Formats: sequence, structure tokens, C-alpha cells
Amino acid sequence: MSTSEEPKKTTKKGAPKKTASKKGPSKEAKELIAVKESLQQEQDKYLRLFAEFENFKKRTSKERIELFKTAGQDVIVSLLPVLDDFERAIKEADKSENAAEFEGFKLISNKFGEGLKSKGLDLVTVEAGDAFDSEVHEAITLIPAGDDQQGKVIDVVEKGYKLGDKILRYPKVVVGQ
Repeated sequence: MSTSEEPKKTTKKGAPKKTASKKGPSKEAKELIAVKESLQQEQDKYLRLFAEFENFKKRTSKERIELFKTAGQDVIVSLLPVLDDFERAIKEADKSENAAEFEGFKLISNKFGEGLKSKGLDLVTVEAGDAFDSEVHEAITLIPAGDDQQGKVIDVVEKGYKLGDKILRYPKVVVGQ
């Protein structure tokens, strides 16, 4: 064989030489690190977005439950004066000589009251002699009273109502001073 026929050692262009370099990580290693960092960032974004969505679902669920609890609140509040009028009319009808003629009216009033109760409306119970509580009662006036009546409810002027745990209208009371 002649020297011109000897097989030549060729290297592919662009193929990296595998030589140990003390300059730092190779280009592929840098790209791998960059891809891993990018993947980690995307995973963090995903987890944050997932957690945010879970919080959104919980919040909207709570809001929906609260809405169902108080959905008719405005309507019920607007009907409270009508309920008061029914009660006043029944008291006057009971004083009348023809009380039997008002039985139908009483039945309608009872049905109306029961319908509101079925929607969660309750009476805030307060009677004369109860201790005054500013968290539950609305004092419309103070009147001089004996030592045994000071700080106590003397009279209930207007009934109070609550829907669930929320007071819709505070009972209006006269308090002894």
C-alpha cells in the first residue's frame, strides 16, 4: 500500500470532540441546565395557578352558600312592615264586637307568617323586664324607672326579626334609666 492509499482519519464536521475541558460546563450541559430551570419555573407556575384555582372554587362555593342563605333577605325585609300591619289589625279585630268576621283575615295572617318562618325568619324574643343588650336591642328612648327596672326593657315598641343568625331588624325597646 502506498501512502496515498492509506485510510484517512476523518471527523464529522460539527461533532463535538470529547475532550476534558477545564473551562466549565459544555454547551450541552448549559442547555440542559437552562431547560431544567425553565421546566421548574413552569411547574411552579402550574402549581400556583392550580392553588389559585382551588382557592377560587372554595371562595365561590362559600359565596354561593351565603347567597342561598340570604337570597330572599331584601324581600323579607320589605315584607316586615306588612307583617306588623297584620298583627296590629288582628289586635284591633279582637277588640271588635264582630271578632268572628275577621277569622279569615287571621288565617291569612297566620299563613303569611308561617310562610316567612319556613324561609328562615325568626322573631327576636324580648319581653318587658329583660336586661337591655345593645347588641340585640335598639333603645328608642330612656325613661326614669325604679332601681329594679334600671337597665331593663320597659316596653317593646316594635318586634325584631332575624334570618338565620343575622338580625334583619332589631327590636325597638324602651329602657329604664
